[in-house]
Amino acid sequence: MSNGGTRERHAWIEPGAFEVAPGIHRIPLPLPSDGLRAVNVYAIEDGGDLVLIDSGWALEEAREQLETALGKIGYGFEDVRRFLVTHVHRDHYTLGVTLRRTFGTSVSLGIGEQPSLEAIIAGRADGQLSQLRRWGAAELTELVEANRQGDGQSRDHYELPDDWIEGTTEIELATRTLRAVPTPGHTRGHVVFLDAESSLLFSGDHVLPHITPSIGLEPARAQLPLGDYLDSLRLMRGYPDMRLLPAHGPVTGSVHSRIDELIAHHDDRLALTAQAIEDGAGTAYEAALKLGWTRHNRRLDELDVFNRILAVGETAAHLDVLVTRDSLRSSMVDGIVEYRTASTSAPE
Repeated sequence: MSNGGTRERHAWIEPGAFEVAPGIHRIPLPLPSDGLRAVNVYAIEDGGDLVLIDSGWALEEAREQLETALGKIGYGFEDVRRFLVTHVHRDHYTLGVTLRRTFGTSVSLGIGEQPSLEAIIAGRADGQLSQLRRWGAAELTELVEANRQGDGQSRDHYELPDDWIEGTTEIELATRTLRAVPTPGHTRGHVVFLDAESSLLFSGDHVLPHITPSIGLEPARAQLPLGDYLDSLRLMRGYPDMRLLPAHGPVTGSVHSRIDELIAHHDDRLALTAQAIEDGAGTAYEAALKLGWTRHNRRLDELDVFNRILAVGETAAHLDVLVTRDSLRSSMVDGIVEYRTASTSAPE
């Protein structure tokens, strides 16, 4: 891609407040040292106040940028009545929590995030170390332990929400009605918000225009996160098509077309992951070593440690779906999940 193409692709991260529909502004906030570059917060003007979809990461740079952007549309932090948060990841949840301490703003979160949030608050979020061991990634586990930093500061930015969003529910605002729909997969408690009258979907990380969301990166990982994710995609495909207002990337025209691309992508990855087992891989880690990663088809060992964790977790998620489809078999051997083709006998 040319430099011009790269700039165009990342134009959405430029600071500001951008009207995407009457009374709705997209506000990108920075994610320093994060490959995602920025997170979109959406400010909905509502009867003289604001309701924000997601909040950003609790960093001073993000707080200042949000305050500046709100000022450009005539509001301040004191005017934010409520944060509707799509999921518990720090770039969506933590700035809302810190602003609540000063301004008393209400914070809402999907009930499925409760196990992970309680684990984070209690200091039991171990960076998926136990999962890495199950996935056969002993080498990667050692790297994580050697480079792990204390997470006490990050825990300081996590608290329970004011209310939990349970099931599909209508959220009545002063000027519009939003429908909250649980879409587990990226995390267990991920929710999206539909504005049916305006034909808009605030998709969080469930549907993104340029990348495929990570699956199951959370302290309390679901048993079958990719299965949940594919079910959630099919659920949203059943709604009328809408404009896509994602957490990362530009606003785009069709939720349906992007969902079709994501389902096709995972079909391809399932086939490649099954082939890795056919070619001799026995664990999720070994399969991840045989697969290509990112748009540039990089080897696993070319990624940084965090993205290697994501890659191995993604591989395990695909392998477990293949087991449920009877394409593969799995068994636990000395605390490690081993996979084999359906025609191969189990180890003695």
